[in-house]
Amino acid sequence: MKPAYYNEIDKYCCQWLRNLIDAGHILAGDVDERDIKDVAPDDLKGYGQLHFFAGVGGWAYAARLAGWPDDKPMWTGSCPCQPFSLAGKRKGNEDERHLWPEFARLIRECKPSIVFGEQVAGSDGRKWLNGVRLDLEEMGYAVGAADLCAASVGAPHIRQRLWWIADSDGSGWKRQGSPQSAQWDSDFVAAGNSKKISNFNCERCQVYKRSGENDEGVRNRTALRGSGKARRQGKWLPEPNILRVVDGLSKNSSAVRAYGNAIVPQVAAEIIKAMM
Repeated sequence: MKPAYYNEIDKYCCQWLRNLIDAGHILAGDVDERDIKDVAPDDLKGYGQLHFFAGVGGWAYAARLAGWPDDKPMWTGSCPCQPFSLAGKRKGNEDERHLWPEFARLIRECKPSIVFGEQVAGSDGRKWLNGVRLDLEEMGYAVGAADLCAASVGAPHIRQRLWWIADSDGSGWKRQGSPQSAQWDSDFVAAGNSKKISNFNCERCQVYKRSGENDEGVRNRTALRGSGKARRQGKWLPEPNILRVVDGLSKNSSAVRAYGNAIVPQVAAEIIKAMM
């Protein structure tokens, strides 16, 4: 089996991936800087783990955190969120950065056994996921999804995201609804209806609570989720409080952009462990 495959168009992130590989933090592999539109199914033959829209290696690092074996196949892909983010122009499927059709093309041709993915939360993200689920179910996958925030693993910010898994086997899933739909734990995922996603909010995250945090702290944290307001002085933030930079420092700006597009690996690791 070949080493891992990483597809990422941002050259700064590609070098970041190579640095992580050299340091042994993520699985060794090949970094492909081409646009996903130029990637053919034959280019992917022989690889075990394939990470598309790889960014700074969040999914690959999450696999290590979860204890996913290096030699066990998996596909991951966090498609660009800009077309569906409230911070953008919200062009949705009309945006040139809507790249799910390209990712779906490769999934359809290569038929990986399991695919993990993520997308921005909110109404537009949920509509996107509806279409993704329908496409995957037509390919024969069982699909589950959950709405999780970074605070669910004890991070001091919200970063609400939709997380999904597509399984070509699905033998361990509780079936409900349509033949290709499934339900994991009722407190974790509500699938079986393409318009329904569980809201795995922080009150259910007892296993993820930070050491010494009481129930009042969890309630306060939950109340701040989705507020859209930056909270400081010990309050919960919608996004990480990354040090800002002045104009003209292009290298640091690239780092901030990379961080901004990244997933929270610790949340992704819980999704992977749940599947395991």
